[in-house]
Order: sequence, then C-alpha cells, then structure tokens
Amino acid sequence: MPKVLAISGMAIAGLLVLMFGLDLAIQIPFGRASAMMDIMLLICGAMLAYMSWTTYREVA
Repeated sequence: MPKVLAISGMAIAGLLVLMFGLDLAIQIPFGRASAMMDIMLLICGAMLAYMSWTTYREVA
C-alpha cells in the first residue's frame, strides 16, 4: 500500500508541475492569475515529487 501511495504522490506532483509550469510559461490553464502563485506551486510540486521518490525508493 505505501508503494501505491508513493506512486500516486509522484503522479499528482507531475500534474502540479505540468499545470503551473504551463500557466507560468504560456498562460494556458489559468491565464496567469499570479506569477508568484505559479512559482510557489511549482516549488511545492517539486518538493512533493522529491518526497514521493525518496519514499518509493525506501519502500521498494
């Protein structure tokens, strides 16, 4: 079960980075409501991806 949770965390992190990276670069999903929000959520997505990856390696 922890392995599935780690993989789902990586998938969610990938979606976060994709959505807010696109919003920051080409203003597609949200029309760049706030550049600071996009940058902070990119950082949060990267941190979630790192934590999910380290948990996945620890469990596997």
